[in-house]
Amino acid sequence: MVSFRRLVSLCSSSIKRTACSASGVGEGFGGSNVRGYSAIASSRQIELKSNVEAQSNTAVVDDEIAKIQHAFDAARQGFHKIPKALKAMPKMNPKGIYVNKNLRLDNIQVYGFDYDYTLAHYSADLQSLIYDLAKEHMVNELRYPDICMEFEYDPTFPIRGLYYDRLKGCLLKLDFFGSIEPDGCYFGRHKLSRKEIKEIYGTRHIGRDQARGLVGLMDFFCFSEACLIADIVQHFVDAKLEFDACYIYEDVNRAIQHVHHSGLVHRGILADPPRYLVKNGELLRFLRMLRNKGKKLFLLTNSPFYFVDGGMSFMLEDSTGYKDSWREIFDVVIAKANKPEFYTSEHPFRCYDTEKDTLAFTKVDSFLPNKIYYHGCLKSFLQITKWNGPESEIHTQNEDSYRFEQAKFHIIQELLGKLHSTLGTSQRNAKYESLMEELNEERQKACSMMKRMFNRSFGATFLTNTGQESAFAYHIHQYADVYTSKPENFLFYPPEAWLHVPFDIKIMPHHVKVPSTLFKNQ
Repeated sequence: MVSFRRLVSLCSSSIKRTACSASGVGEGFGGSNVRGYSAIASSRQIELKSNVEAQSNTAVVDDEIAKIQHAFDAARQGFHKIPKALKAMPKMNPKGIYVNKNLRLDNIQVYGFDYDYTLAHYSADLQSLIYDLAKEHMVNELRYPDICMEFEYDPTFPIRGLYYDRLKGCLLKLDFFGSIEPDGCYFGRHKLSRKEIKEIYGTRHIGRDQARGLVGLMDFFCFSEACLIADIVQHFVDAKLEFDACYIYEDVNRAIQHVHHSGLVHRGILADPPRYLVKNGELLRFLRMLRNKGKKLFLLTNSPFYFVDGGMSFMLEDSTGYKDSWREIFDVVIAKANKPEFYTSEHPFRCYDTEKDTLAFTKVDSFLPNKIYYHGCLKSFLQITKWNGPESEIHTQNEDSYRFEQAKFHIIQELLGKLHSTLGTSQRNAKYESLMEELNEERQKACSMMKRMFNRSFGATFLTNTGQESAFAYHIHQYADVYTSKPENFLFYPPEAWLHVPFDIKIMPHHVKVPSTLFKNQ
């Protein structure tokens, strides 16, 4: 402070002298010398002040880093408290009805059902069957290399809701906002690093132009399709053969469609129903309950009638209550509906003769009991009927081992956010970098543990590895008022129930975040 006062005095003297020499008189050796001494003194003043401020800022930065480091150390010591604290958290019901939009069940008078994966549920062997039939078609009909016959379906690789980039050949898992999951991008069976993703896409976010080249693999038959695409791409890469990624998709998709449309997969399933179909005694009880409540029921499927009939007869063969056929349960049965075109086209309905396997030529202007109808469209359906209207992952999320890692992840996320927001770029020093590296390493461990609990390649279907909802979750949120694993889950709710969106909903109501505050005061 003493030197500061002297500098101020000297500066004042120099200002006076300079003012007298405004006309140029007095700009001699003396004046120049005083001004030079003043400049040096001012520079020293600024330098000293800067050093004081720098030391003060360093002390503040070190103090903030020390606080966050202390909080991190305390959190790690407290991790053993998490399992005890988790006992206070409710478990999510895998058979629950999860609500995106409020819904009164007593207002629902008509219930429509698909067949595949709604009324009929399949074992894991089905995906292997579709995969094998599709690869045979690609080798025998599309002239793919014979070595492709050696490929085997890998149930641990794909998940539902992936996207295939027809231009670049990558399988992508996207989050709710259309960004690539860093740990969920594959070229063939090779997982791309962040650096490789940046080299291919420039940024993790998929822009509008890039999105045009993506195709979603959303239905329950997509597992075999995604796996076969990845295996074919990997073969061409390993064999160092040039290929167009778009052709791979077109050919695999064509093979998958052939397997379904030709009836190969239907005949394969009916040849061994116990291997592929899962019996469910609760299904009939649920359908009966709806009938007893006066609800209208219809079945709408793309599958042919013989396949549906064989499957329903097998699944309900141990149940009694309907004297002739499962068809008596439904007011209308529509097969080979050709969805999604069913919803937008104007195709007419045709009555199907189950004994002759032929379609009638008479116009369908009413739906008769115990009859089967083919094709059709939504517009005609509403005109004729006059009807008008407005899981395994949950088990994993309920596990204490998953919630333990999730709680750790959230604690570390909070500390990382605090570290980023407290210190600016210019304030980051060796202590900061060391703590940042330590926190990121611990976070990555938690992410990896949670991911492996779902799927080793892509993680959870509804979540990204950072806890954000996936792009598939976005589609469910956008198009489904409510969702559940099986239709008979509605048996746990009265038919007149009011289904409400949870008050604390973020995006998907079956996701429960484990709060870091849950165990801090344990």
